[in-house]
Amino acid sequence: MAKARTHTEGTDLPTRESQNPEYCWDLSSLYKSDKAWERDFAKWKGRFSEYSRFQGRLAEGPTTIAEALSFHFSVDQQGERLGVYAHLRMSEDLADPEAGRMFGRYMAELSRVNEAASFLQPELLAIPEPRMQEFLGDRALEPFRQFLTRLLRYRPHTLSPAEERLLAMHTEMLESPRQVFRQLNDTELDFGVVQGEAGKPVPLTHGNFLMLLESPEREVRREAFHRYYAQYARHKRTLAAALGGSIHSDNFLARARHYGSALEAALFPDNVPVRVYDNLIGTVRGHLEHLHRYHSLRRRRLGLKVLQPFDLYVPLVPGMKQRRTWEEAVDMVLAALQPLGEEYCRILRGGLLGRWCDRYETRNKQSGAFSSGAYRSDPLILMNYKEDVLDHVFTLAHEAGHSMHTYYSAKNQPYIYYQYPILVAEVASTFNEQLLSRKLLEESASDEERAAIINHELDGIRGTIYRQTMFAEFEKRVHEAVQGGEPPTLELFVSIYRSLLNDYLGPDVAIDPQLELECLRIPHFYRAFYVYKYATGLSAAIALADRVLQEGAAARDDYLRLLSSGNSKDPLDLFRQAGVDLEKPQTVEAAMKRFAELTEELESLFRKAPRHPKERAKAKPARRGKR
Repeated sequence: MAKARTHTEGTDLPTRESQNPEYCWDLSSLYKSDKAWERDFAKWKGRFSEYSRFQGRLAEGPTTIAEALSFHFSVDQQGERLGVYAHLRMSEDLADPEAGRMFGRYMAELSRVNEAASFLQPELLAIPEPRMQEFLGDRALEPFRQFLTRLLRYRPHTLSPAEERLLAMHTEMLESPRQVFRQLNDTELDFGVVQGEAGKPVPLTHGNFLMLLESPEREVRREAFHRYYAQYARHKRTLAAALGGSIHSDNFLARARHYGSALEAALFPDNVPVRVYDNLIGTVRGHLEHLHRYHSLRRRRLGLKVLQPFDLYVPLVPGMKQRRTWEEAVDMVLAALQPLGEEYCRILRGGLLGRWCDRYETRNKQSGAFSSGAYRSDPLILMNYKEDVLDHVFTLAHEAGHSMHTYYSAKNQPYIYYQYPILVAEVASTFNEQLLSRKLLEESASDEERAAIINHELDGIRGTIYRQTMFAEFEKRVHEAVQGGEPPTLELFVSIYRSLLNDYLGPDVAIDPQLELECLRIPHFYRAFYVYKYATGLSAAIALADRVLQEGAAARDDYLRLLSSGNSKDPLDLFRQAGVDLEKPQTVEAAMKRFAELTEELESLFRKAPRHPKERAKAKPARRGKR
């Protein structure tokens, strides 16, 4: 559920030990201490052998199945809490060897418990279907009926018990490419120092890279971009090898389980047909002219002959940057979310001003932003909040959406059905961003302020729909190429990525060769076919925000019901219940229409001031110098 950029070590960043505890999350709703975690970890490991009580017996009848599943989900719930705590402790300081060891031990035992439980699915699916249907009518299986019905879909993709056990034993090995990437990306890369505005030296980190690309000084943007990507260029073949290993793993698992492709395998758990993925790519590609029009407007506004990649993030309305304390950001978010009702806002305020959040960047802290938590724990948020970056207020709204989704789902669903699909999660987060953007537009006091908010929303849609769809297309093409026999080389990756950059960015953007290496730094590529959910999520969120704002309480209640439903229904059914159909192109087309309308309005506002003042001021001395 990550959204923001990443972070590495900077020598002038505060250590975690020096940070005010009130600015750090409180993990006590998970475990009071590492020692408490160790005690529960030992108990958890001691339970694995109990799986043997049920192995070979599931065909006895519904009572045995119910006992086995009750035990299994009890172990799983305990493991979830252990894993979340270990991950969050490691996220606090990726260079902390003890925290890293804690998470590593958890992952090793996760492989063992998966191995111990690997008989469940094949044994259940070995029960003849007529007999299983008879079992499903028994009251003992009522709590597990939806789970078992979904499980039956996996008959064609489930192996023999021995084969399932072998695959379970490979869990840790198949995670290796992601771990290599994480360690290199988050702890080993040293981006050095750039000359910031007014010549002030600024350590370049994952956390401030985007902020530097938003600088009105083009040389600051240029230096930050080239220094940042120089590190990826130094390690490009190592990174390509890690990405290639991940793609091989995806294709191996899909082939082993008899799916037609890694894409089909990734969509299967959500019961999403491949046409939804292809519809997204086709619909967005059918509206690339709107993105190209926006890039042309951006180029003209900045007074440039051609845009460089480092010109794509600078705000087009200068002088609007202002500092917002954490408390002020929370107030902004909550004011925008008032249409969701008093209860939603009251609970969220208590968490954001309390100890749900790890607020600020510290040395070796985990990448940018995410929401996490375990069943009935506090929903916890990692941020690297900077007071002068408006996008971080939107990031807070985004992660708050995830956390409130977790809160409502856990409150209303049993453990077995509370873990909502990620496809739905990306609606809960971007819905909040939509309400924030619309609230700020409503309260804008001038054409200049309105232009700044429109500019931000356009960049959000560009980044979340257009950009993530480009990523989704890249994932599909590289997996298909490797599946077809192409070796996953650096040359293959940059060739495909370059062609996509040309198509999506259009004629007004010059493709710097370093930008081709962007495909090597995207963490979500190690969770294949995840990123399309960002694009479909925002498209659905735009439609749902329209409905809540226009129709009021009934639409709000439908939306809150969506948040409360967990995974009690398949994602596409949950969306239809809330008023959105992702199998039809209209939802994505509506988002494209909003992007086009906002671009047109921004063009109209800029006709009064066609040039970006700071870019114009810097351009004049350059012309005098040439003469």
